[in-house]
Amino acid sequence: MKSLLIVYHSQSGTCARLACAVRKGAIKEVSLQVTLMRAWDAGVRQMAAADGLLLVAAENSGTLSGTMKDFFDRTLYPSIRRELVLPYALLISAGNDGRGARAQAERIASGYPLVRAAETVIVRGEYSSVQAQAATELGEAFATGLSMGIF
Repeated sequence: MKSLLIVYHSQSGTCARLACAVRKGAIKEVSLQVTLMRAWDAGVRQMAAADGLLLVAAENSGTLSGTMKDFFDRTLYPSIRRELVLPYALLISAGNDGRGARAQAERIASGYPLVRAAETVIVRGEYSSVQAQAATELGEAFATGLSMGIF
């Protein structure tokens, strides 16, 4: 059975809700084990056990949230040493832009043995049913592609 690791950081609660919506979409793929973890609890050991990685992060002051950056900092070199080639997707929650966090996260991810499997999704503003739907669709699409071996 393949597995998907969803890693998130949430200070206000929005990214936690989005991560749960991603999980809701991902678990529709019954042949996939889905694990949801906070960024400060996840590490290279959990990444090594996964077949795919979906990150849910906030933009703070125009850049990636500090705890998600910490996750990247802690896992970069161990991932390279282990040659962990994982498909990944990224969901950014932003007040009104999100492009700074997207650029930073994608730049960092390009140094990993990670392969972007989907375009980054940016949701803006307060948590809403529209954001939840976008997160659920991303989770379902990524899980389906992972399960089918597309990436």
